[in-house]
Amino acid sequence: MNRRDFIIQGGSALSLALLSGRAFGNYSAGTVKNFGCQLYSVRDLMPKDPKGTMQQLAKMGYKLFESYSADPFWGMSPKECKAFLKEIGVKMVSTHMAMNGVTEELAANAKEVGLEYIMCPFIGMQPSVDAWKQRADDFNKAGELCDRYGIKFGYHNHSYSFAFVSGMKGQMVLLENTDPNLVCFELDMCWSEAAGENTIAHLKEYGNRYELCHVKQLVEIKEDGSRPQQTDLADGVIDYTKLLRTAMDNGMKYYLVEQEQYPIDSMTSMKSDAEYMRKLVF
Repeated sequence: MNRRDFIIQGGSALSLALLSGRAFGNYSAGTVKNFGCQLYSVRDLMPKDPKGTMQQLAKMGYKLFESYSADPFWGMSPKECKAFLKEIGVKMVSTHMAMNGVTEELAANAKEVGLEYIMCPFIGMQPSVDAWKQRADDFNKAGELCDRYGIKFGYHNHSYSFAFVSGMKGQMVLLENTDPNLVCFELDMCWSEAAGENTIAHLKEYGNRYELCHVKQLVEIKEDGSRPQQTDLADGVIDYTKLLRTAMDNGMKYYLVEQEQYPIDSMTSMKSDAEYMRKLVF
């Protein structure tokens, strides 16, 4: 029996135990029924055939999309994009956008398509506490802009956000210096785990600030801090039964698969990841 079959069969046995109340105390079984994906996972295909690629993902069972790129609607007008997404049965819940791309026009278009969030995906390591606080101020201003259009602004972490440098972690500075009414957060659990963060404890303390999360997998977590290799959800070291249970218990709204490295190719991995998410019970 290979590793993937072992995990799937083991997950089935665990599902029965959970449903019968024989495992994990009084926890009820919790399945993420409407999971989505970050379209960056298929960045090799999206520029060539965005509609065809999104149709394939929808058929795999992804019900939510998070977009990316300077044109998050992929050549379609907001009206066209909204109609296309409705046709394939998917909601585009958010998009990643660099800070200089968070504009009145984007916010208006995002609202028309039906997005709920515009997320800043990356700011890089900041040199000081004051620099992190300045980024928090920038986020508050972006949050004010988005709020005028009835959507939320948020920040997506990488591992550097949780690095302990000069007596502090940047993620904590951002959490403590942004207005919860204007700024939310998207927890990339892969990168918090890679940084050595206790993600479960973090969610229990700050879960009310996180509304979306990225679900992706690592081959191993490297102690030397070097960039780890990613793999399919069924084949790595991160225990998502525990992480997603905690996320759900602390108010997480949206669960988005993301994968940037693939054992075979992007679509094969996305199909495998969708199967994993459908069968995951915790």
